Amino acid sequence: EREREREKIYLKTMNEVSSSLELSQKSVKSGQAAFNAPTSATNNDPVRLKRRLGLWNGVAVIIGVIVGSGIFISPREVLNDSGSIGASLLVWGICGLLSLMGALCMAELGTSIPDSGGDYSYIKMAYGDCTSFLYLWVTVLIILPASNALAALTFANYVIKPFFVECDPPSDAVRLFAFSIIFILTWVNCYSVKWSIRLQNSFTLTKVIALVMVITVGFYYIIAGKTDQRLTSDSVWQGDPITFVALAKAFYSGLYSYAGWNALNFVTEEIKNPIKNMPRAIIISITAITAIYVLVNISYFAVLSQEDIKGSSAIAVTFGERTLGPVSFIMPLSVALSTTSGLNALIFSSSRILFVGARQGQLFSLLNMISIKRLTPVPSLILVGFMSSLYLITTHISSLINYLIFIEASFGALGVSTVLVLRHKYPDTHRPLRVHTYIPVLYLILSVLLIATPVVRSPIEALIGTLILITGIPVYYLTANWKVKPRVYQATIDKLNIFTQKLTLSVPQEGEEEAVVSAEE
Repeated sequence: EREREREKIYLKTMNEVSSSLELSQKSVKSGQAAFNAPTSATNNDPVRLKRRLGLWNGVAVIIGVIVGSGIFISPREVLNDSGSIGASLLVWGICGLLSLMGALCMAELGTSIPDSGGDYSYIKMAYGDCTSFLYLWVTVLIILPASNALAALTFANYVIKPFFVECDPPSDAVRLFAFSIIFILTWVNCYSVKWSIRLQNSFTLTKVIALVMVITVGFYYIIAGKTDQRLTSDSVWQGDPITFVALAKAFYSGLYSYAGWNALNFVTEEIKNPIKNMPRAIIISITAITAIYVLVNISYFAVLSQEDIKGSSAIAVTFGERTLGPVSFIMPLSVALSTTSGLNALIFSSSRILFVGARQGQLFSLLNMISIKRLTPVPSLILVGFMSSLYLITTHISSLINYLIFIEASFGALGVSTVLVLRHKYPDTHRPLRVHTYIPVLYLILSVLLIATPVVRSPIEALIGTLILITGIPVYYLTANWKVKPRVYQATIDKLNIFTQKLTLSVPQEGEEEAVVSAEE
């Protein structure tokens, strides 16, 4: 009887949603129909996410997520811990190689498993429901929204700072500006995937142009002989002695600037011809980013001394002030746009983790709904925007992220390890791309060494992060693993689903079988 009652409620809601959709469609025919037709479902098409990301869109997503504010700030940390210019350049190059190795493992998984969700989907297949839920627990609850909030605050600081030369900008103004950019980008992603992609492409192009400008200025200094002998074969290796712990910290800082190389796997179901485009996008983007990072660092060293870099909190801004004169404002503006690009890509990709988690029954089912008109996961996007805005209230975002660096790195290694586990569990699965076994093995060995470093260096922070992770275990057994829930609980969820459907004109994704089949088209 309960099932029949739920079915009646669902059909009633679908009729109401369809009626609302018809009225909405009539109201926009006068001028918007031609524009909206490609982005809305017809009567014959299933309501599901469409494959709109081509090769260069995929490249833009990866570059957008990876190239944030890190390359404009992290070189100081890498230089401090590596001890010399030469060692720091090696760290940047090796970090790029490690990222490419991990990304190639993700390419094998993405071309053989046609599901979005990235690490979550692979961990669930390899290690089961509880482990994948714990990944969702820390990722959805803390890591992603806190990272989004931090990116928004960085953007706001760089935009507002020029108006407060003599003092720090008011914290309330910074947070209001940060909330505004989160709201705008969330709205764009809800409104249209096309608009989000176009915005991402524009931001990515802008940040690449800014970095190429830094490289051009730096190499002009090298060619003109204005480097004060800082880049000679002898001077590049002069510096403080290196210890293992310091070198590991340098790699951590470098890898932070490469974080996001697995971003494309979060949106696998939206990539056109993923078997071809995913590996190509990964190789093109990671190779380009590595080359740009190394060349940008060489340019920094060509213009600034080691003391200048170690004493600067924003190296790109110092670089601009030293070389660009009256147009030095370009550099803080570039940092702001770069951060916005990363934030947009994070909102786009992180909403898909919630979407897939709900589809797998580990999050509220309302998050598995798609706007009938826009074909975007509006409920998931709204939750991402809300959670990110919520973290703007706290003044300890960085500390919270530091607690979970160890956990995040561990799940990253766990995601790569699924390549080996799934080969063993599902040996007959068709794998269009198969990386050599030494790639995941070598990556995992190096990851274990790096993961051990924060535990030794900051055991209290690692312990706090572990405790936060463990709190997800009872939540898992009380929610996702609890199959027969009380009638009151289920009725509340049903009402919440109906309210969400009416509010956002959304329905659960349809035609998943067709989506999987079309992955090879």
